[in-house]
Amino acid sequence: MVKTGTLQEAMLHQARTHELLEQAKSCAYAYADTVFDRRVFPSDEAIRALDVLDEPLPETPGDPAQILTLLHECGSPATVAQTGGRYFGFVNGSSLPAALAAKWLSDVWDQNAALFVISPVTARLETVCEKWLVDLLNLPAGTAAGFVSGTSTATLCGLAAGRNELLKRMGWDVNAKGLFGAPELRVVVSAQAHATVFKALALLGLGRERVETVPVDGQGRMMPGGLPALDDRCLVIAQAGNVHSGAFDPFEEIGGRARSAGSWVHIDGAFGLWAAASRTRKALMDGSGLADSWSVDAHKTLNVPYDCGIIFCRDRGALVAAMQASGSYIHFSDKRDGMLYTPEMSRRARVVELWAALKSLGREGVGELVDRLCGHAGRFAGRLREEGFRILNDVVFNQALAACDTPELTKGTLDNIQRSGECWCGGSVWNGEPVIRISVCSWATTPADVERSVSAFVQARGKAASAAENSGS
Repeated sequence: MVKTGTLQEAMLHQARTHELLEQAKSCAYAYADTVFDRRVFPSDEAIRALDVLDEPLPETPGDPAQILTLLHECGSPATVAQTGGRYFGFVNGSSLPAALAAKWLSDVWDQNAALFVISPVTARLETVCEKWLVDLLNLPAGTAAGFVSGTSTATLCGLAAGRNELLKRMGWDVNAKGLFGAPELRVVVSAQAHATVFKALALLGLGRERVETVPVDGQGRMMPGGLPALDDRCLVIAQAGNVHSGAFDPFEEIGGRARSAGSWVHIDGAFGLWAAASRTRKALMDGSGLADSWSVDAHKTLNVPYDCGIIFCRDRGALVAAMQASGSYIHFSDKRDGMLYTPEMSRRARVVELWAALKSLGREGVGELVDRLCGHAGRFAGRLREEGFRILNDVVFNQALAACDTPELTKGTLDNIQRSGECWCGGSVWNGEPVIRISVCSWATTPADVERSVSAFVQARGKAASAAENSGS
């Protein structure tokens, strides 16, 4: 325990001697040394050990070194090893070495990204990354970027900009008048739009009952023939990367019709927007430049540490108008002030690790990373098919959907996979059937990881089949 009278002195000593940082480095190294070979999902014993953390709030200050030791010894074994090569759940990316190291440095900086006068380095890095990303993803010149926590928030920003701009064109100022009495807007979405799209619509006062749903084909792609007649009151939401199949909507047809009608198009590209940087999958993004806003996660396909999402908006003024806050104490500059492009004022400088990822990979490296992830997904699906699993989607990007001969066997196999610790995949339902959802998102995944995981699938299926036979007898 640290005596309260000497707390500040103790903290200054810790800061100046680097003792805690050295201890944290040692713990981090110990974790990094094992993460590629350890269980992917923690054991039941490791999870039970977390009970020690459930205690009353301490009344007095504690010893930081002991606290860090407890966190490492108790917490590290109970983490999910998603930074390794055999985690295939929830489209969760890993952390590129350069990006992780930059984040460590950035954590010590502890910059607030709101304004240039608060953090000149953050403002400059945001300016650079905006320019790099617009070029890399082949977005229209002048497109603005806001750096947010993830695609959920980025989608909210893009739709807010679109909502406000469409109403502005009809003579209604949302910022001044709100939505009561506003002209009605229409919302057109895919029948398989992501849940975060509907969350954003609800937060923006554009609830489910006004949504016009467009049917999809067998891969989850929006069918242009099912689009309603569009007009200048429409928010149209397409997706780059179906969360199940990885399929991409036909942007050229959708965007062409929308632009002719004066509609606003937003593309939800949480993991798929990076296809634009690929050498082999670039065609999936044909026509995406016809959109007005785009959302994407850097912490998925690009493998930047959590949390790092980006909202892109063709009309810089529309994004600023939707996001900007003002006050006499806020000192805007003639440089980039990041809070103009995001809902938050105070936020961490997540652009630091994004810049490091892009700088370390370059255009060629980003393309190679995307292609490698997609190649592993195709290899995974092919090997499972050889082992008698059914692959239910066309593997066009980094997603594969696997199933066994019966729904019960699929469920049992998935349960055994998740318990095994060999790899980890999520489950879902696709066209009414339970499936095993494989998302290849880690830079660290190797062909050997794929083979090891395929073996885990086969063993898990065998175990599930044996259990079913025994229960039947």
